[in-house]
Amino acid sequence: MRKSKREVTDKTEILKLIDECDTIRLGLHDEPYPYIVPLSFGWENIGDTINFYVHCAKEGKKLDLIGKNANVCIEGDILDGYVDMGHSVTADYKSFIAFGKAEQVFGSQLVHGLKLLLKHCKTENYSAEECAALGITAVVKITVEKISAKKRFN
Repeated sequence: MRKSKREVTDKTEILKLIDECDTIRLGLHDEPYPYIVPLSFGWENIGDTINFYVHCAKEGKKLDLIGKNANVCIEGDILDGYVDMGHSVTADYKSFIAFGKAEQVFGSQLVHGLKLLLKHCKTENYSAEECAALGITAVVKITVEKISAKKRFN
């Protein structure tokens, strides 16, 4: 990280940042360009491991690319506005970037991922079990191997 004074190293602060984000961007390997898609998500922290869960159609580009290369990148950010610095304007932000492995999950793991997604999206009044029973939704679990975060002011 070029400006180390902006680095966030406290895990509690990083987890708070993840929880405050409403959208992540998932980066996947594709040719000739990377493929990036914004997604709603659910997440959990178990010990030293952070897992993200996203949903998608049972067939499509995301699953095809993950099948070819499970290495992914996730980006999340919160922009709190812009600050006049007197001679310039800069963003007041918090962000994280994570690298990990993606895999499609099934059965109870699919339901678990949907529950976390519904919880994070504040739509817990829907049933993850009923959604899974429809058989039209796939769930991808991303196990984070490395994460870094930074912030400008707050």
